[in-house]
Amino acid sequence: MRKYPATLMRGGVCRGLIFREEFLPENTEEWDNIILQAIGGPDPKQMDGVGGGVSSNSKAVIISKPERPDVDLAYLSVQVVVGSTKVDYTSNCGNMSAAVAPYAIEEGLVEAKDPVTEVRMLNLNTQKTVVCCVSTPGGVLAQEGDFVLEGIDGTAPALELRFMDPAGAKTGALFPTGSPQEQLQIAGFGTIDVTILDVSNPMVLVRAEDVGLTGTELPETLEACSDASAFLEAIRCAVAVKLKIAKDLDDAYHNFSGVPKIGIFTTPKGYIDLSDRKIAAEDMDICVRIWSVRQPHKASPFTSANATAVAGVVSGTLLADSIQLAQKGVVRLGHPSGVMQLKLSVEGQAVNYVALETTARRIMDGTIYIKN
Repeated sequence: MRKYPATLMRGGVCRGLIFREEFLPENTEEWDNIILQAIGGPDPKQMDGVGGGVSSNSKAVIISKPERPDVDLAYLSVQVVVGSTKVDYTSNCGNMSAAVAPYAIEEGLVEAKDPVTEVRMLNLNTQKTVVCCVSTPGGVLAQEGDFVLEGIDGTAPALELRFMDPAGAKTGALFPTGSPQEQLQIAGFGTIDVTILDVSNPMVLVRAEDVGLTGTELPETLEACSDASAFLEAIRCAVAVKLKIAKDLDDAYHNFSGVPKIGIFTTPKGYIDLSDRKIAAEDMDICVRIWSVRQPHKASPFTSANATAVAGVVSGTLLADSIQLAQKGVVRLGHPSGVMQLKLSVEGQAVNYVALETTARRIMDGTIYIKN
């Protein structure tokens, strides 16, 4: 067997393996097989790897030395499609982005400062810069803190992720079709109003009620809503073709399941979250549910949250026309695990940054064994 050093880390509400490019084969065509075996696949249970059988726990990150002088390191996000041999490099994982900076500090790839270390990271999926501010009192990575991340047990030191100039990450434009909202004709389902935007990753947003949902359902319920799920996947595939990400609907379904993401939204509504807590309508500005790689997410991918928040503050979008936000600089998103708060700097259609606080934790270091 071949073996490769790797670190298992949680970033935000995702979990995955951190690899260093220098320890992987120079032939990048070998990476798919290594990552697929490490996470486990194509068995959807992922029993022969470290994955968790859901998209949020089927991640990897490959860290490399940057070619640009204005960043400290570069990283590539990788998604293993559960139940498939597909290894997807098309989009950034915002949650796992949170794991990169703490890992780099502990590994000595970035020099720690007292009391906070700012790590500038180039995401290779999107060629966009992500700035991570990490608590490092005395030049040592903080291990204890009082920040609560919804969906994660206990408390931890907060770190701030700031997605710089995130619009047009994949398509080059905030609104890739040129319009903040439009109506699509979806074969077999009819017409649907959508907003298509590209903030950190391409994203499609629709009103929950337009696909027969309330917007407060939890993932288990959403998985049982086969008609709505099929409608949403059909919309997502149609948009992938419209944006020329995929050549046709079949290509979009089989080869581009991770991009674009799709989500539903509704006005603030109370619900019981995955931890059986009562989430009040007044605690949020927007109620959202996001699908990632054809699975309803148990919280929200950070990149999808970025796009949703921006859609809430830019005039003319479906979301902005449906929900009146109390303020433009902070947006609170209600999701299945609680509420996420994002800070934005948006001027017209220029998105300077989207930022949020989150946590990360090193779970274990070791060696991944790969069959020859």
